[in-house]
Amino acid sequence: MARRQASLFAKDLDLLEPFWKEPVERFHLPNGLTVILKPDRSAALASVQVWVRTGSQHEGEHLGAGLSHYLEHMMFKGTAKRSGREISATIQGHGGDINAYTSFDRTVYYADLPARHLEVALDVLADAIFASTLPADEVTRERDVILREIDMTRDDPENRFWEALFASGFREHPYRHPIIGHREAFSAVTREDLLRYYRSRYVPNNTVLVIVGDIDAATLREQIGRHFGTVPRRPLAPVYIPDEPAPLARREQHVYEDVELTRGALSWHIPGLGHPDAPALDLLGTVLGGGDSSVLWQAVREKSRLVHSIDAQAWNPGNGGLFCISFTCEPEKRAAAVAAIEKVLRSHERRGFKPAQLGKARRQLIVSEINTRRTMSGQASRLGAAEVVVGDLEYGRTYFERLAALRPADLARIVRTYLQPARAMALSQNPKRVAAAAAVESRAARTLPDFEQIRLENGARLVLQPDSRLPNLHLRLLCLGGPKDEDPSRRGASALLATMLTKDTRKRSAAEVAHCIEEVGGVFRGFAGNNSLGLAAEVLPPDAGRALELIGDAILRPAFRRTTFEKERAAQLAELRQDADDVVTFARKRIRQLYFDGHPLAIDAHGDEAGVRALVPDELSDLHRRLWSAPNVVFAVAGDFQPRSLVPKLKAFLSRLPKGAGQKGAGRSWNPPAGRNLVERRQREQAVIFQAHPAPRLMDRDFYVGEVADELFSGMASRLFERVREEKGLAYFVRSCRVTGLDASMFQFYAGTAPAHAEEVLKEIDLEIARVREGGVEDAEIERCRARLQAARQQGMQTNGARAFQAGLAVLFGLPVNDWKKYDARVEAVTREDLARFASKYLGAENRIRLTVTP
Repeated sequence: MARRQASLFAKDLDLLEPFWKEPVERFHLPNGLTVILKPDRSAALASVQVWVRTGSQHEGEHLGAGLSHYLEHMMFKGTAKRSGREISATIQGHGGDINAYTSFDRTVYYADLPARHLEVALDVLADAIFASTLPADEVTRERDVILREIDMTRDDPENRFWEALFASGFREHPYRHPIIGHREAFSAVTREDLLRYYRSRYVPNNTVLVIVGDIDAATLREQIGRHFGTVPRRPLAPVYIPDEPAPLARREQHVYEDVELTRGALSWHIPGLGHPDAPALDLLGTVLGGGDSSVLWQAVREKSRLVHSIDAQAWNPGNGGLFCISFTCEPEKRAAAVAAIEKVLRSHERRGFKPAQLGKARRQLIVSEINTRRTMSGQASRLGAAEVVVGDLEYGRTYFERLAALRPADLARIVRTYLQPARAMALSQNPKRVAAAAAVESRAARTLPDFEQIRLENGARLVLQPDSRLPNLHLRLLCLGGPKDEDPSRRGASALLATMLTKDTRKRSAAEVAHCIEEVGGVFRGFAGNNSLGLAAEVLPPDAGRALELIGDAILRPAFRRTTFEKERAAQLAELRQDADDVVTFARKRIRQLYFDGHPLAIDAHGDEAGVRALVPDELSDLHRRLWSAPNVVFAVAGDFQPRSLVPKLKAFLSRLPKGAGQKGAGRSWNPPAGRNLVERRQREQAVIFQAHPAPRLMDRDFYVGEVADELFSGMASRLFERVREEKGLAYFVRSCRVTGLDASMFQFYAGTAPAHAEEVLKEIDLEIARVREGGVEDAEIERCRARLQAARQQGMQTNGARAFQAGLAVLFGLPVNDWKKYDARVEAVTREDLARFASKYLGAENRIRLTVTP
C-alpha cells in the first residue's frame, strides 16, 4: 500500500513539474531593489506586486502600535505627483485593480491589470511607495478610519479569539501583538512617528518587485529601471526580533464573553518554513483537519458529536509558528472535545497513520498548489512569498520533494516531537452564561480535603492530605529543634545536620543518594529554621517508595562521613563569609545579636563562623540522636497518593524511631535589652538602619495582629514607604520584618539611606508608629493589608510542599492539624484598635534597640 501511494504521488508530482521548469528571472537594481520576472502568455494580463520587507514585527519602539498597517493605508493618500484619488483612479481607468495588505513580516502592494498597461502600474506603485507625502489631514482622517476598524475587530468574536490565541502563544516574539495594533498604542502614533518609520523601512534595498504576466522582459527591464531604479539606496538598520522560548509547561486560558458558542483551540510551537520538518507539519495538519474526511473531523465531529466544526493547520511563516487545532462546540462539551482531540493524537502517536491518509493529504496539497497558480496574481504571490518569507525561489520544488519522501512513521514522529500535551497551549472563548458555573467549579476545585492526623503508639505523628489534581507527591519529616538545642559554642549545628542527613548513609554514598533521587526527577533536601529542622522529598507518585527509602535511611542509618562533613562545613562557612559582604545582611545579623543578647535566637540556624568551624562529625551524630525521637517527630505527606498502600509503609518507618522524650517547645524566660543605640562603621557608600522591638511569640494571641502590622509598615503602598521614599526621597527602601520563635520574637524596621539622612528616617519610623498607636490607620489601609496577606497566603499554599510544611509545623507546635485554614479569618478579625494596642504594647521607644551601619 505504501509503495502504491508513493507511486501515485510521483505521478501527481509530474503535474507540478512544468511549474518548476517555467523561466523565472531574478536580478537586483543598483539601488538594491530585488526584481523577479515570470512570463506567462496564457492571457494578456499582468500582476505587479511590491513586497516591502516590513511588517508589524519590525516596528521597534512602537511595537504593537500598528505602524505598518497605518502606512499601508497612507500609501494611497497622495504624492507630490498625484492626489490620493488619482492613484486608484489611474489604475482603474486602465482596467485594473489596486490594493494592499499587511502581515507580520511584510507589506504588499499590488495592481492587476491588462498587460499593455503594465507601465502605468509601475509608475503609480513606484510613486506611491517611495514618494508618499503622508498629508497631515489624511493622517488624521485615516486614524479615525483605523480606529473604527480596530473597534470592528474587537466587535468580532472570531477576531478576538485569534488575537487572544497569538497573545497566549507568544510571550516574547512580536507575533503576540495584533497587526492592526492595540487601540491605545495606535492612538498615540503621530505623523512624525509615521514619517520616521516610513523613511527608515521603505527603501529600495528592503523591497522586492514581482511581475508575472504577458511581458517582454527586455522592455520591462528598462521601464523598471526608469520607475524604480532612480530611488536612492538608503541605510537600513537591522531590527531585533527575539526568538520565542518554548513553553515549559501547559498553558490554559479560558475567557467568557457575549458569544453563543464556544471557540476552542489547542496550539503548539513549531519551527519555521526553513526547517526540514515544515512539509511534514503541513501534511499532518491536512491529515488531521483538512476537510470533512479528515481524522479529527471524523473522530470528534462525526462519531463523538462533540464539535460543530474542527480543523488543523501549521502556521509557520518565519523562524517559528504554531500548529493549531481549532474547533467550535457547545460550552458544556468543551472539556470532552479537548480530551477527544488529545486521545486522537496519542492514538496516532502510538500506531501511526495509514498510507491512504497521507496519499489523500498529499493530493490536497498538490491541488492547492495548482489552484494558487491559476491567476497571474496567485503566481506572483507564490514567488513573493518564496523570496521574502523563505528566501529561496526553488523552495516549492524542495517542499514537494520532501513531501514525497514522508512515510506514516514520519507523521507519528512529528506528533511525538511537537504535539505533546505538556507543551500544549489551550484557549477557549465561552458564553458568559457559563462563567458563573465555571466560577463555582473553580471554587470547588480550590476546596481541598482536611489533613488527617494519626498518632502512633511511640508518639510519632503522621498527617496526610491526599490530592490527586496533580501527579506530584511531597513528603516532609519535621522535628522540634534549632538554635535552642545547640551548644552555644557550636552554633550552626542544626543547619549542617539537616544537610548531612541528605548525604551519606550506611547503604549509599552522598553521590549515590543524589543519583537515586535525581534519576527520577525528584528533590531531596534538608531544612533548618528557628524552631524546627527536617527533611523534604518531592517526587512523582510512582516514586513514593524511593523517596520514603531515602528518608528512612537518612534518619535511621546516617553515616556522617568525615570527607563529606568537611566539604559541607566548608560550604556553610563560605555562605557565612558571603553574608558578611552584603551590608544589609550584615546589619540584619548584627541587630539580631544585639536584640537577642543571651538568647539562642541571637544567631540563626546557619550559625556563626566560630561555631561551624568548631563542629566535628560526632557532635552532629549526638544532636541527631537527641532530636530524632518518635515523640519529637511529625511526618506530613500531601499530594497524589493512595492512603491504603502508602500509610502502612509510613507507619512502619515511624515505628522504628526511638521512644525518647519529646523536646520542649519553649526555652527559658527572657527579656530583651532596651534603650540601646549603636553605630558601626563599614567600608560602604550608604547607610543601613535597623530598629528592633519586642514582638508576639509564635503561639501568642497577638501573633496575627503582628502579621497585619508587618504588612501595614511594608510594601510600596504603605504610608511609611510613600512618605520616606516617594514624598521625601530619604531612603531607597524602608519596611518591617520579624524574627519569630516559640519563646522570643523581634519586630524590626529597616531602611537603606544616605548617611546624612539616617536620623531623619528613624524619626519618620517613629512618627508612623505614633500614627498607628493613636488610631490613625484608615479602613482602606486595613483592607489592603488583609487582602494582601490573604492573597499571599493563598498563593503560598498552592503547592503540596507548602501545605505539608504548614500542617506539620502546626502539629509539631501543639496546634490542630488544620489550624492553617483559619489564617484568613484571624487576619480578617484584626481591627484598628488591635493595631493601636499592638503599637503601644510592643513598639514603644523604651523597648527599642537601634543600629546604624554607616561608612
